Amino acid sequence: MDILEELEKRGYIEQLTHEKELREELKKGSVSFYIGIDPTANSMHIGHFVALMVAARLQKAGHRPIILMGGGTAAIGDPSGRTDMRQMLTREQLDENVLAIRKQAERFVSFEGENAAIIVNNKDWLLDLKYIDFMRDIGSKFTVSTMLAQECYKNRLGEGLTFFEMGYLLLQSYDFLYLHDKYNCKLQIGGNDQWSNILGGVDLIRKIGAEDSYGLTFKLLTTADGKKMGKTAKGALWLNPEKTSPYEFYQYWRNIGDTEVRKVLSLLTFLPEDEVDRLSNLKDEKINEAKKIAAFEITKLIHGEEEAIKAEESAEALFGNGGNLENIPSVKLENKDIGILDAIVLVGFAPSKGQAKQLIAGGGISLNDEKIQDVQYKLEDKDFKDGFAILKKGKKGFYKLEI
Repeated sequence: MDILEELEKRGYIEQLTHEKELREELKKGSVSFYIGIDPTANSMHIGHFVALMVAARLQKAGHRPIILMGGGTAAIGDPSGRTDMRQMLTREQLDENVLAIRKQAERFVSFEGENAAIIVNNKDWLLDLKYIDFMRDIGSKFTVSTMLAQECYKNRLGEGLTFFEMGYLLLQSYDFLYLHDKYNCKLQIGGNDQWSNILGGVDLIRKIGAEDSYGLTFKLLTTADGKKMGKTAKGALWLNPEKTSPYEFYQYWRNIGDTEVRKVLSLLTFLPEDEVDRLSNLKDEKINEAKKIAAFEITKLIHGEEEAIKAEESAEALFGNGGNLENIPSVKLENKDIGILDAIVLVGFAPSKGQAKQLIAGGGISLNDEKIQDVQYKLEDKDFKDGFAILKKGKKGFYKLEI
């Protein structure tokens, strides 16, 4: 099958432009494509993971990835899906984030061989643009009515959309034009929430006179009820082990819903399709085996096999099947005399003492497998028999408290 058929079968593709022409282009030979990543943090999160998997599959099919670091566009921030303006970062912060994200991207695409990937930073061409020239040459190709009809802008009109943010679409579209002219880049890929931005670039290139620009979006990673996957009690599920530990990362995938197994195996692993089918069709308790495999394979891709094994062993230890507790998330306490509410907030099980009280009232907190009922409880020597205590939230959240 060709690469588009493969992506369709795995469930990646949501929308694409000029489908017939794009299929022919991809069959003719190597096509340069790009994916943009705005360095608004010092790590990518799970939403970027799907994009990296698509990029990896396209490269394996013979096409060349261009990883675009948005050192320029991140100074504005994409308004898509937001109700407020992004925090503005300094140039130094953006540069540091670019370096951190580059290291993560290098785990997925190869920078060697005939279709070796390249990394570029749009600050190298955006920061030197002259406003009047840019608006005359590029801004004149966009109509305000068309822009305001797009969801990313329409949803913000009543809440304070700035002219600064409206410029994001123009700059991202110009990125595609620049890469098209300099690197013969013909395809932009991104999540479905990027559809408007991608269309802007495709249309801009075609208005200027080329006929070989294409866009492809892939499905966002969502739960069965349509919510974005990758949200934890602490926030986003990060690819940086210092922001989300390999154990927490592993446990997230170990605890997905039964109906999400096929999607996760298809989109986030390189397991063959027949193995995905076999695992996804397991029933009742046996589906847990599929979740364990998914958790291991995904953690291995992000953090390496050694960390995946450690995370798996820690999970086995916590659920009473042997294994090693050494690698579960832990916090060091300055002293053992800490109130249970402070401990709950410290490990991130709740953002405040008020919500920590609600967890205790609902029977959701245990210490060393003993339900906590007293919100005034203070930890004592007896709670640290083996040098540590295990604080548990529900059935799935664990933290090791060490002195």
